[in-house]
Amino acid sequence: MEVRHLRYFLLPLVPLLVALAPGLVPTGCCEERRICLADALKIGLAENYELRAEKNALLARKEGVGIARSFLLPKLVFEERATRTNNPPQTFMMKLNQQRFTENDFAVKSLNEPQPVNDYQTAFFIEQPLFSMRSMVGLSMARNEFAAKTGDYERKKEETALKIVRAYIQARTARAYVRAALDGIEDAREHVRIAEVRHRNNLGLYSDLLRAQVALAENRQTLVSAEKEYTVAKRWLGLVLAKSEPIDPADENLSWALKDIGHYEKTSLSRKDLRAMTIRKENAHQNVKLAKSAYLPFVGIGGVYQANDHNNVFGSEGDSWGVSAFLRWELFDGTKREFEQSKARYEEAEAGEHLKTLRDTITFRVNEAYLAVGEAGKNLELARDVLKSAEEGLRLVRSRFENSLSPIVDLLDVQTHVSRARAAVVARDSAYNLAVVTLAYESGAILQELNIE
Repeated sequence: MEVRHLRYFLLPLVPLLVALAPGLVPTGCCEERRICLADALKIGLAENYELRAEKNALLARKEGVGIARSFLLPKLVFEERATRTNNPPQTFMMKLNQQRFTENDFAVKSLNEPQPVNDYQTAFFIEQPLFSMRSMVGLSMARNEFAAKTGDYERKKEETALKIVRAYIQARTARAYVRAALDGIEDAREHVRIAEVRHRNNLGLYSDLLRAQVALAENRQTLVSAEKEYTVAKRWLGLVLAKSEPIDPADENLSWALKDIGHYEKTSLSRKDLRAMTIRKENAHQNVKLAKSAYLPFVGIGGVYQANDHNNVFGSEGDSWGVSAFLRWELFDGTKREFEQSKARYEEAEAGEHLKTLRDTITFRVNEAYLAVGEAGKNLELARDVLKSAEEGLRLVRSRFENSLSPIVDLLDVQTHVSRARAAVVARDSAYNLAVVTLAYESGAILQELNIE
């Protein structure tokens, strides 16, 4: 078929191809979602893998309280035992338990050389502690550890919120870099246009046009890198939110009020990890009590019911019961208790030193974060002033270049300064927002600042 006739063959297929085009064109493996910071925090705090793991650890500690309490509750044991023996004392007792002992069993031959006897014993045992200092102290320690783990979980929640905000701001920053790169390309295109007009009218050199085109190509390279970073940042935000697809942050105004340093220092005194460390210091003292409790006796009561049969499992030819009270006291254990007490005292002292270190570190971190906010705020103001001056300089140099009063080198240098100034404003703005949120995190008030609690 000749080429000129091919169009008559394909023309009727055009509507069909148009209809099928969306299915024929490859699309991305997943769609992007655009969400605001409040929604990102809501999703992340509910679905973040690390936070969910910490919650499971907290629930495990809660079950530990039940385990510790179980040592103070009664124990009920069922036992079924099968025995066959010709041991004289045992056969004598078995027949008594089975309530089938006869006068013939008193015969000397029967006592000395008894026939083998079967015994199926069904028994229920119960034991109830009345006094167990070790179990009582253990229950108190389990409750304290659960309370401390609750503080760990709350601090992990604050850490996750900070991570979400960082990823969110990082994605916004990457998008701002893309926009700055696009602005740079627009400026570079304008420079190429001016250089072309000047060269066409024999008012400029061809080398000026080449330099302008090189600058445009460099700005396009910057855009490629910025778009890559933007894609990675959206992926990272999705990962933090436990999503497989990239998440795009919404265009919204992010601002948090800065309070005086006294407010943050006061708030930091109730930080969740500080509370958890304080409880663990108390638990270390409880551990000393636990070691001392080994010197005290264990007092309890018990009971047993048993049924015996020589033919049937779970049979009951004879049954009996018994109750008892007992005191169990370990008088010597090879100096184990002394070493346990000494170890517990050292661990208590260790916990106290860790608590002091954490308090001082929190105070330092809060003050450091507060100074970082001030630094970031001043740098942001300076970056905005620099950008304003750079853009005004670009306008003036561009005008001079158009009127053959400045070489293109000056124009390209000023353009470079403008591009750097735009990027600096983006970076400084993000740094300021992150500094404010980090200050709230260090003081333990990030959830309140983000209106989560």
